Amino acid sequence: MLDKDMREPLFDFLDEYFDKIRIIEEKVILKSRADVLGVIEGAITGFEIKSDSDTYERLPAQIKDYDKYCDYSYLVIGKSHAAHAAEHIPDYWGLICISEEGCNEAENDISQSERESSRIKVEVIRNAALCPKVKLANQFQLLWRNELSQLLAMNHLPKCTGKNKKEISKLLIEKVDNDLLREQFTELLFERDYNIFNEGSDSSDEKVTTFRKTKTGVRAKKKPAKKAVRKAPRPVGVKNVITGRRRKTTRKRSVK
Repeated sequence: MLDKDMREPLFDFLDEYFDKIRIIEEKVILKSRADVLGVIEGAITGFEIKSDSDTYERLPAQIKDYDKYCDYSYLVIGKSHAAHAAEHIPDYWGLICISEEGCNEAENDISQSERESSRIKVEVIRNAALCPKVKLANQFQLLWRNELSQLLAMNHLPKCTGKNKKEISKLLIEKVDNDLLREQFTELLFERDYNIFNEGSDSSDEKVTTFRKTKTGVRAKKKPAKKAVRKAPRPVGVKNVITGRRRKTTRKRSVK
């Protein structure tokens, strides 16, 4: 299966698997681009998709970035990767397989949670464990400046008007219990309203479409920038006087 064919079955499965989840697609995390980030209560879960046409060439570098950003991570694979995918990920990563026929034909002792629709199966081959390398400071990069200000107010801390996002994040992590912070910041992500960028649109469907395009990296065309005209340097000690079409130059007299 191709990446585009795997996403909708994955999203349907996640909606049923988790009580509450918000999905963010194609989000840049450090030096990688996460295929899917799932915001759940108190945690960020990452999903890296490897379709039947993908290789593992970039996976080691992607794992390093997911580990710093996500509390839990899953490798989502097509059936062709089922036999050897587990060899390429850490023990705390989970494994999900999506295919038309199903991935675990033997159905041995592997625990499964599957959803079948139009012959497409989603199987959890291995559940993810909590990542030991995740950093809350990296996760806070998901928040907007006004959301960080809300966190300060929620925890009775000063506004920190002159500080940047990195400094505010550091203050919050030092002053507030981190487990409480995770609950608060994921709740802010649940409540975020992206429609503020589309207030001029009358159609709700158009707003959703615009949001998805932004998340998948489609950008509006920019107008070509005007070329800057570079002026010739003025000669030292010479003053230019322009009258009509004539240019007269007068030299400054040196004072003896």
